[in-house]
Amino acid sequence: LLLLGLGVSVNSDVSLHKRIIGGNDCLVNEHLYYVRLLSRKGPTLTLCGGTLIHPEWVLTAAHCWASENLWSNVAIFKVHPRGAIQENRLIRDDPVIYTEEGRQHDIMLLKLRRPVTDVPPALLPSCEDRLQIGQTVQLIGEGATATGPCNKRLTSADIATQLQCVNMKVADVSQFDQKCGHIFLTEAKDKDVCHGDSGSAVVFDGRIYGVIVECAENYPCQMPAKIMDVCEYKAWIKETTGI
Repeated sequence: LLLLGLGVSVNSDVSLHKRIIGGNDCLVNEHLYYVRLLSRKGPTLTLCGGTLIHPEWVLTAAHCWASENLWSNVAIFKVHPRGAIQENRLIRDDPVIYTEEGRQHDIMLLKLRRPVTDVPPALLPSCEDRLQIGQTVQLIGEGATATGPCNKRLTSADIATQLQCVNMKVADVSQFDQKCGHIFLTEAKDKDVCHGDSGSAVVFDGRIYGVIVECAENYPCQMPAKIMDVCEYKAWIKETTGI
């Protein structure tokens, strides 16, 4: 699963925030809570992923929100498995972005005006048992499945034909990143996240422990991926959503 860099185009009109390489098609009965997030301005689209955590709330990365004039933000449900009748929702309300001491972290909640009643929401993490270095987590997303010449990240690619899953090891925990906020790191040989799947879930023991936010630039598989640590934000999520 390769997540490509910000501003990368899909079919010349869709830019990707992080995508996945080295993964496999997800099973048809898992990760039904995956949400495709599209921001549109005229012919230009940007792509992210998200997670339905409550019938009326989507969890994703804050940088996935397009706030500029003339941009619209749409959440698409039931994109996995392919073949289901998808449901599009225009996000009309402002996002709820975690802010601490005047600084926004790269994690966001989107409110739906009508509940999604036929998709099972993801479970929040059990934070009494925090992730440990060396444990295996699963990253999901709709990103590219290969790199370009010289192993560079692709500058243009199609959305994956199936939702992609990749297993990676936890490389570090309990870090604070000045750009993102509270993070942990994941890595695996010949596997990476790259722009297109920002905002997508990182899963452990059937629960959402992370939100993909960043990977190494230019060349995949060289630096650990940065993952927002959902346990650090669980109290805020519960207070905001009422879960």
